[in-house]
Amino acid sequence: MTISERIEQDLKEAMRARQAEKLSVLRMLKSALMNAAIEKGGGPQGKVDDADATAVIRKQVKQRQDSIESFRKGGRAEQAAKEQAEIELLNAYLPQPLDAAALAALVEEAIRETGATTKAQTGLVMKALQPKVAGRADGKTLSQEVQKRLEGLSSN
Repeated sequence: MTISERIEQDLKEAMRARQAEKLSVLRMLKSALMNAAIEKGGGPQGKVDDADATAVIRKQVKQRQDSIESFRKGGRAEQAAKEQAEIELLNAYLPQPLDAAALAALVEEAIRETGATTKAQTGLVMKALQPKVAGRADGKTLSQEVQKRLEGLSSN
């Protein structure tokens, strides 16, 4: 079952169970996925694959994280809590993140495959690493890990 199909199924279940908060989040997510399909050129009936759906969900999570920060600065704790609950709902549709050991192993493997030895080759390693990680770690974390490993190689 694709992520889009799972969202559609959960949307129907939320309607039946009259879960207003979950229903609201899933409708927004479905709308964002439909917009992504239109942008991709498939029209409103177009489908997005799981990689695109994951990117859309991550974008939605990021927007809510930014909102939480703004709400907290503005002293609106109840709105921040609502946004946090929405993030938790959205995270259920994302692949499980890699733990530190698994991430380190993938980075080491990508460095060996590319033959990179300096920090200047970070982009080369990142390009080889992205398909292996497939949305289970964000780009910033990946980049930091790659640079840390390459720094260790160049200092030896």
